[in-house]
Amino acid sequence: MNKNQTLIRDMDRCQVKRGHLAFWWLGQHSFVVKTSEAVLYLDPFLSPHPKRRIPPLLKPAEVTNADFIFGSHDHGDHIDRQVWPTMATASPNARFVVPEILRKKLTRELGIPNGRFLGVDDGKSVKTPGVKITGIAAAHELLEPNPRTGQFAFLGFVIESGGCVIYHSGDCCIYEGLQTKLKQWKFDAAFLPINGRDAKRLASDCIGNMTYQEAADLAGAVKPRLIVPAHFDMFKGNLEDPSLFADYMRVKYPRVKVCVPEYGKLVIV
Repeated sequence: MNKNQTLIRDMDRCQVKRGHLAFWWLGQHSFVVKTSEAVLYLDPFLSPHPKRRIPPLLKPAEVTNADFIFGSHDHGDHIDRQVWPTMATASPNARFVVPEILRKKLTRELGIPNGRFLGVDDGKSVKTPGVKITGIAAAHELLEPNPRTGQFAFLGFVIESGGCVIYHSGDCCIYEGLQTKLKQWKFDAAFLPINGRDAKRLASDCIGNMTYQEAADLAGAVKPRLIVPAHFDMFKGNLEDPSLFADYMRVKYPRVKVCVPEYGKLVIV
């Protein structure tokens, strides 16, 4: 398992051609994706939470190579408030991509300048040189737009960069219209949670996601070049066996390639 400075060196040394991408899994729903244009940290969860089963692979001060840091929603394992100010210092040119409805609040509470944030919303895009980001509403158990503004505090992201298209769903369940939205793109890689949900977890304020079967059906509908399950490993009582997802995909959607990620291991697409 690559971690700490060894992992950063692996990222820095990886040369990515246009039309290809590289990624490393940090655990939970956290990935680092490298395209020919940018290094993208997707929901990096780096705090030493006492209930983590997998210790952080990186210290926030080691993240010196980020071009973009994404936070799909304001839960600690997705927008890791404890580490974002340190990451902002370590990668002084990095931009923070968040739901627009959270942008001003995060600027104020984290002390990161507003100009470093990019806010998106469902169907709304931002463009920078080499990267286009579109928000996709996420149903974290429920699909809940703000009743006043219609904006969403829970998002996934479609990222177009270096001739590749990536979907990181954030925490999400299936909802009517999600497939239609996603079928606008042809994805090279998609990262989906598979930990599921149930009454016991919801009663304890553990808000759920799609089951591995639902994730498989979404993958079968949008047909990415590679599907990557996530969010199955970090906390006791909120686990899933990714081999069940891989087996279901193999039987039901054999033409879609599956990669069950390994911590800190480079994958090239």
